Amino acid sequence: MKICEQEFAWKKSTTYTMLKKLCEKGIFKNEHAIVFAQISREEFYGRQSREFVEDTFDGSLPRFLTAFIGKKKLSDAQVEEMKALIENYRES
Repeated sequence: MKICEQEFAWKKSTTYTMLKKLCEKGIFKNEHAIVFAQISREEFYGRQSREFVEDTFDGSLPRFLTAFIGKKKLSDAQVEEMKALIENYRES
């Protein structure tokens, strides 16, 4: 709570509200005033990325990639890496 007050100028009630919301989302767990993470940092960023694609691009990964890459050209190595990822996740 003290860190949130120093870093974000949050009041005690704001910190508790945010913590409650994060616990409801399954990100943190609060047991007897001891808070710990329920998911890894990588899992959190994965969730955030998927939510962003869902909310911004209607869940379309190709639309997201088109916007992300823009007019930039990909190297042969990047293209091959993306092909390999696609093959690994292809529905059978």
